[in-house]
Amino acid sequence: MKLSIIIPVFNEEETIAQVIDRVKDLKIPSVEKEIIVVNDGSTDKTLDRIKNKNIIFLTHSRNKGKGAAVKTGIEKSTGEYIVIQDADLEYDPKDIIRLLDKVQKKEAEVVYGTRLNRLPNFLEDEKKPLFLLHYFGNRFLSLVTSVFYGQWLTDMETCYKLFPKKAVAGMRLNAKRFDFEPEITSKLLRRGYRILEIPISTTPRGYEEGKKLNTIKDGTIALLTLIKYRFVD
Repeated sequence: MKLSIIIPVFNEEETIAQVIDRVKDLKIPSVEKEIIVVNDGSTDKTLDRIKNKNIIFLTHSRNKGKGAAVKTGIEKSTGEYIVIQDADLEYDPKDIIRLLDKVQKKEAEVVYGTRLNRLPNFLEDEKKPLFLLHYFGNRFLSLVTSVFYGQWLTDMETCYKLFPKKAVAGMRLNAKRFDFEPEITSKLLRRGYRILEIPISTTPRGYEEGKKLNTIKDGTIALLTLIKYRFVD
């Protein structure tokens, strides 16, 4: 099996080199890795950190958004399966092995890593009001997804989405920013794919550390995206 690991990156000079190294260090028996880094118009030292990393490197001349970067990566990918890896250190690349294990055991074709199949942790992950807002916002959007598309999900907004390349063949992806998450989830479910969720652990970061998601703005867009693609392609 060949696995394409797509890493969209915008101004992540502090973390991108570590993420690439961790992904390269993954040992997955009988799997060939294809690492595709899409630089989405970074203006910091991200490009310098990527040099000499022996990866497939693609770049946008200007910042277009995470969705646009992932779409570029998908178009250039050659693996039978694709997984998305964020360029910060919130997600542990070792969890990719656990996602892929479900595919190798033929338990699922589409696997998501869920951060939210639990109650809020007021002492750690959700001790800050912003993270608590993220928790309830994500759970609400996942509930809307479950109701609209007929499959229970706890973390539709997760970065870790593993799916076969054939699942997105001919799929028109319009999202430019973080609306990529609800759009691809909606369209995978409408194509009849069942999504298996497995628990993962993350290390959330705040805006002072470079977080780019706007909870209210992007959450509203995600909700409208879920509603839109329930009825149109």
